[in-house]
Amino acid sequence: MKRFENKTAIITGGGSGIGLACALRMASEGANIVIADIQEKESLAAVAKIRENGGKAIYVHCNVGIADDCKNAVQAAITEFKTLDLAINNAGIGGESNTLNDYSIEGWHKVMDVNLNSVFYCMKYEITEMHKHGGGSIVNISSILGHVGFANSSAYVTTKHALLGMTKNAAIENAMQNIRVNAICPGFIETPLLTGAGISQGNDMYNYIASLHSMKRLGKAEEVAAAVLWLLSDEASFVTGTDLLVDGGYVSV
Repeated sequence: MKRFENKTAIITGGGSGIGLACALRMASEGANIVIADIQEKESLAAVAKIRENGGKAIYVHCNVGIADDCKNAVQAAITEFKTLDLAINNAGIGGESNTLNDYSIEGWHKVMDVNLNSVFYCMKYEITEMHKHGGGSIVNISSILGHVGFANSSAYVTTKHALLGMTKNAAIENAMQNIRVNAICPGFIETPLLTGAGISQGNDMYNYIASLHSMKRLGKAEEVAAAVLWLLSDEASFVTGTDLLVDGGYVSV
């Protein structure tokens, strides 16, 4: 029996990076996948790959900063697969690089909407459906920057700290309804979010960031996905309200 046989999972930002790694791995373990993402081309390619390998998946266009989009994505899961058992709230952006006093008001609100408000929207609707269907498991993707600061990233750092508090509160409120809520805090991972910021293998910034980790390298999306799937699975049945570091020793340095 595969770990997620006959279960349905919604993954925001599932078209690339950590979200994609989770989608592919979960589908291989039997889950029905709903990719909720603003990136249509990448998401449709992911859906096609899952289906080619015998899995079930759909794509729902979703701007997670809009509450109705999050509601519609959850409803699409119910319409297509009749239930919602698992959720990975992964979508996020880095935001502008600026000191707090020079950070733009518009940029601040955008990061708040995509990284923090979106998880509130998603969990609001995910948990409502999980109540109806007997429980579930949710993993929110935070960051090492939910534990420490990082210069010129005040909005991102703020959202990732706040996300850990939201995770703990949701876990407390829903523990008796058989709903577990946890968070993952990855270190710097080789994803499009980093390459889009100009950080790629071999350049000075990449080498500097790698040096901040005890293992002296960046992580892989698949390494984060392995931890996410464990938290979602029944193997972690007594784990809720926690945040798991997958950071190559970054916070330990």
